[in-house]
Parts: sequence; structure tokens; C-alpha cells
Amino acid sequence: MKKILTIIAIAALMFSCGKKSEKVSITVFHAGSLAKPFREVKAAFEAKYPGTEILLEAAGSRACARKITDLKKNAEVLASADEVVITSLMFPEYADYCLNFVTNEMVIMYKEDSKYSEEINAENWYNILLKEGVEYGHSEPEIDPCGYRTMLTWQLAEKYYQKPGLYKLLQDTRPLKNIRAKEVDLLALIDAGELDYLFIYKSVAEQHNYKYVQLPAEINLGSAALNDYYSAASIGLTGKTPGEVQTVTGAAMVYGITVPKTAEKPEWGIKFVDFVISAEGQKIMEKNGHPVIDPAQSAQYDKLPEELKKSAEPL
Repeated sequence: MKKILTIIAIAALMFSCGKKSEKVSITVFHAGSLAKPFREVKAAFEAKYPGTEILLEAAGSRACARKITDLKKNAEVLASADEVVITSLMFPEYADYCLNFVTNEMVIMYKEDSKYSEEINAENWYNILLKEGVEYGHSEPEIDPCGYRTMLTWQLAEKYYQKPGLYKLLQDTRPLKNIRAKEVDLLALIDAGELDYLFIYKSVAEQHNYKYVQLPAEINLGSAALNDYYSAASIGLTGKTPGEVQTVTGAAMVYGITVPKTAEKPEWGIKFVDFVISAEGQKIMEKNGHPVIDPAQSAQYDKLPEELKKSAEPL
């Protein structure tokens, strides 16, 4: 009997030693423009916390939010290219707070073989785009903040260059086929020569080593000091409920991040957010063309988990 018990004990020990420890999976929904830096954040986080697995899912920020609010999908973290997506589509049912952590600006991206690439600059870009045979595009405004920010940029350009009707002309001259839901589709169109120019974030152009037109600060949505000027532009988008219209007003770009109230593992979501806004996370973001907000800021500071308050400040 004693021999049998010994054999069972040894077998149990061998089974225990041979069994792999189960990974902790953490789902992160994030803006497409965060794809490259978040891949680096994923690698660094998993190295810091052995046994964790970050599942990254990129999409337009509004689409990311609606996966949670409409489709009831789980995510431990949502990182949006516009903090307004979180505050307008997720508050108060699906999120209590938003941390503002990086910024960006609009540019016009192109390749060396894009039509008139040797001529285009910050003063004549709209004339180049309106030339016969030139193809330009952007992402879908209802899905992606980069899409509606393109519309805001065009409105501001009409004001800045004093060209009445420019906004409508840019819309009418751009065919619908040049609007795509995903950033990866737009990059593919540029690579294939189907698009000559693309309205996109500066960070994306730099991450992928593309040429780009640096737009004037008055229209690139990159300077908080010009928020009063930017506010002259606005666009209507679908709201939280059918038939509701949400007005988005021009403002300097601010990315937001939160742990949804429906997260299955909120404690791990908090750890991920804490890593993103830490010195190590900020270094990764800056390397990928995202100026950081240091420290991260929140208008809902009192609602932040205690672990995040030490790395943030009230807005």
C-alpha cells in the first residue's frame, strides 16, 4: 500500500511539473496609429510580467469604443486617438475616467513617385491635390478620429488660406473609394500607387518612413495654444443612440486611455495603463513619434484607481 501511494505521489509531482502555467491574457483595443508603439509596449510589458499575454486589437477609435458599448466585447484597456471618444461614447456606463497621455498632429503623407511630389509644400498642397489625376484619401470619419480630423483640417485650411469653398471642393474632388475604414488599407493604397497623398498622423508617417507635408500649426490640430482658433471647425457624427448627432469641435489632438468598467481583469488593465504612462512607456511612445503628456492628465482624477494617481495629475 505504501509503495502504491509513493507511486501516485511521484506521478502527481511529475504531472504538476510538466503542466504549463496558464497565461494571463489581457485584451487591449487601440487606435490604429498606436499599433507600432503598442507592439513595443506589449513586448516590454510581457517581459516585466512573465506569464502575461497582451492581445492587441487595432481599429478606428470609435469602432473600438463601439465594440465595448454596442457589441459587448471584453477589453481590459481601450486606448483612443481622441480622448473625446471615451468621454462621449463610453461615459458613464462603460468608463469612469480617461487619462490623456500623448499627442499628435495632421500631415499629408506621400511617396517620392506621387504626382507632383517635388512641388508640393505647406502653401500649395490644396492646389496640388485638386490637379487632374491626383488621388488623395483619408479614413472614415464615423469610425476613425483621423477621418474626422481630416475634415476639420480642411475647414481650417479654408479659413487659413482664405479660400471660400475649399472644404466642399476637397470633399467633392475626393472619390468615396479613397475613404477606408482601416489605416492598413490606406497604407496599402499608398504603397500600391492607388493614392498619391494621404491625410494621416505625423507619427504614422514617421513610423513607416514616408515623406510628408508639415502643415501650418493653424490647421494641423497640433497646438493646444491654438484651441480657440481650431474651435471654428466642427463636424457632426453619430452619437450613442440611433438618430443622435454628436458634434465634434476642432481641438488640439489628445490621446486617451482607460480601463472599461466591463473589463474582466481590471487589475491587469490598470497595470497595463500604468506601464504606458510610466517613464518606460513614455520612452516607447516618444521613440514612435508621439509627444507625451508628462505626467498624464485626467479631468476625472478623483475617480482614478490609486495605482494610477501616483503617475498622473488632475486636468
